[in-house]
Amino acid sequence: STVRCWDCRSRRPDPIQVLDEAKDGISSVKVSDHEILSGSVDGRVRRYDLRAGQLYSDYVGSPITSVCFSKDGQCALVASLDSTLRLLDKETGELLGEYTGHRSTTYRLDCVLSEQDTHVGSASEDGNVYFWDLVEGSLALSLAVGPGVVQSLSFHPTLPCLLTATQGQVQLWREETFQPEGDG
Repeated sequence: STVRCWDCRSRRPDPIQVLDEAKDGISSVKVSDHEILSGSVDGRVRRYDLRAGQLYSDYVGSPITSVCFSKDGQCALVASLDSTLRLLDKETGELLGEYTGHRSTTYRLDCVLSEQDTHVGSASEDGNVYFWDLVEGSLALSLAVGPGVVQSLSFHPTLPCLLTATQGQVQLWREETFQPEGDG
């Protein structure tokens, strides 16, 4: 139920800071240059602004499985066990969008934002990965990955490639027209 921070340069075994506000397990942590975003089974997403020494907390109401920052740093995407993704304004906590259609009721599943912040993605317990248009909220793609739970997905930071993990396999997905740089 804590987020712990260490100074890697000092090689000391004790954390330099313990963030212990969560009332249940921490399921997801993301770090930016000056913020820590955490999701907890207690249904709260917490953002620690390390520069200002402030804690911001928003209640989602369902256990949180995954959190991530938008690439522009203005929003937080939150996945929870009620089969809903929520896009929150990072500063105000305002709900900017909800995305449904996938199944997330039992497992800790990843959520992502595309490299240009144009699409919201989620792993699913039904063997698919789902992508929604961030602004419209409409389902843009359902990608069949396998017969079991897809637990993890991750975009390449700059290339249009996606990694998925299901049933002990990691798969790389890319468009048919993809050409890696350097191949001519």
